Amino acid sequence: MNELYPWQYTIWQQVRGSVALKTHALLLKGRKGIGKLGFARSLAKSLLCTQITVEQIACGVCASCKWFEQETHPNFYLMTPEALIESSGEAGSASSGIDRQEADHTKSGKKPSQYITIEQVRALNDFVYLSGHQDGLKVILIHPAEAMNVASANALLKKLEEPPSHILFILVAHRAQDLLPTIRSRCQHITLPIPDAATARKWLTQQGVEHADICLALSGASPLQAAAFSQQDYFNQHTDFIRKISMPASFDPISLANSLHKLDLPEIVSWLQKWCYDLICVCTIGKIRYHVHQETTIRKLASTADPKLLASFWRNLIMSQQLARHPLNAKLFLEEMLLCYVKVMAPTRYQG
Repeated sequence: MNELYPWQYTIWQQVRGSVALKTHALLLKGRKGIGKLGFARSLAKSLLCTQITVEQIACGVCASCKWFEQETHPNFYLMTPEALIESSGEAGSASSGIDRQEADHTKSGKKPSQYITIEQVRALNDFVYLSGHQDGLKVILIHPAEAMNVASANALLKKLEEPPSHILFILVAHRAQDLLPTIRSRCQHITLPIPDAATARKWLTQQGVEHADICLALSGASPLQAAAFSQQDYFNQHTDFIRKISMPASFDPISLANSLHKLDLPEIVSWLQKWCYDLICVCTIGKIRYHVHQETTIRKLASTADPKLLASFWRNLIMSQQLARHPLNAKLFLEEMLLCYVKVMAPTRYQG
């Protein structure tokens, strides 16, 4: 399967043609939702393919490609958090034995981890240091690389410092700055492109996405994120959330938290971050980035908001985003966040 997106053709020729085989570690970085994982998978598949096409894309018909598609390729290893293994399509390729084993553990009721653990990195030893199938190239894909904690990152660093021959590490990162500097320094950096609005809109239309312009704006011009926004349940949940927080003087934070606490917490925090970002932008430069279809409401709210309090709350949301990935009482977490929002946007509710 060709997993390249239209906006990746040029960078593909550069990476596949002259970069990938001249380094032992690639760091593919860029905004979430622009197709980095698909690019990494296509790159790994093409490097393992035995009948590469003229465009240097995997043929899809050789034994190696079949193994890759069936998630059984002996020379490919995917390392990703347990939570992504269980999510729809994020892992999307051959999982390592430790990945599958840990995924099975979650069936007992244990909450799947959002992090790449040191045990997962240690499990790489046999794959890295033993000869590959037919002594060929071996590819390790780590996604997202910033999901490694300090311990697992340091364990990986030892392998990056003295890698065996015929090994390629491909690290995919949404936030490359969160990686250890020593990890970043041992990788060849490739920034994947963000498509222009016309290209993204055309692709979304071809995918049958409704409300393409609205979803593209809400996603910050990330087409894959926009496609996720367009899914009916997701779009409706987001619409309902925005409708309620757009009325800070009357909505019930406790009730809203109760209706949201089973959803993905980082995503909910991201919704509020984008909403507050637009409020701040209207207060400071008069522009809206994400909620262009809510311009009238945002300008009305911004006209009565205290810019300093709003900016302080927005900075606190950055910390909330980090905390949202840790085990916690989701309902209490959301209640506190939404109550703080109300205190900033409708302070008179708490006077007297």
